[in-house]
Amino acid sequence: MEKEKDHIEKDDLRRGGENVIEITDLQKSFGEKKVLTDINLVVKKSENLVVLGRSGEGKSVTIQCIVGLLVPDGGSVKVFGKEVPELNDRELKELRTKIGFLFQGAALYDSMTVKENLEFPLTRVLKLKDQTDIDKRIKEALEGVGLPDAGDKMPSDLSGGMRKRIGLARTLVVNPEIMLYDEPTTGLDPITSREISELILQVQKKYKTTSIIITHDMECAKITADHIVIMEDGVYIAEGSFEELQKSDNELVKSFFSDTL
Repeated sequence: MEKEKDHIEKDDLRRGGENVIEITDLQKSFGEKKVLTDINLVVKKSENLVVLGRSGEGKSVTIQCIVGLLVPDGGSVKVFGKEVPELNDRELKELRTKIGFLFQGAALYDSMTVKENLEFPLTRVLKLKDQTDIDKRIKEALEGVGLPDAGDKMPSDLSGGMRKRIGLARTLVVNPEIMLYDEPTTGLDPITSREISELILQVQKKYKTTSIIITHDMECAKITADHIVIMEDGVYIAEGSFEELQKSDNELVKSFFSDTL
């Protein structure tokens, strides 16, 4: 009954929630290679949306268009109701302060301590100068990822799972409204992968973030997803909840779920 209630509540949220990201007829090519041919996507406020697809399908290209790192060839990309390609440099920088990005390799600065890694976006991006405020934010971010005593460690002292946690803490320290996760469990053992997936879910609940999660990890998708879209040949061929897609008759969709219970 609890699972059924949760599913109903998620459906209600999706129908009535605020649109944070809206993509319409998005197209992007590199030379003669069409990567995105017709992408349509809506991500609701406080929703975790998972994108599944084989390598080279354009999943990461989509999120690069969302943050303005790539300019679309056609279509519309709106974030918080604003057309991203039309933003000037100042507006784009302001938008990016509201978006957190967890890279596959955590992208920590190896020459800095964990604390210095977390200070960097606070002093360079948010331009904070009050050290008491900075220290408080860092303390809360490290506690939020379960590593309260890691501040003095170097990235080389951390395991792969700990590096991912610190990468997430560095993103959360600026209080983003949107989180973009690019293969967050790649290269991790099954136990650590599950811990990172559960942490993504905790972040959503604690910070009310709106998230897009690109992953090949079906357990990560099962744990984190409110909604899932599946990409093939530059378009989304299926969407729905994990449970709905698990029952699909589409052969490609079935291939993703073949090893799940």
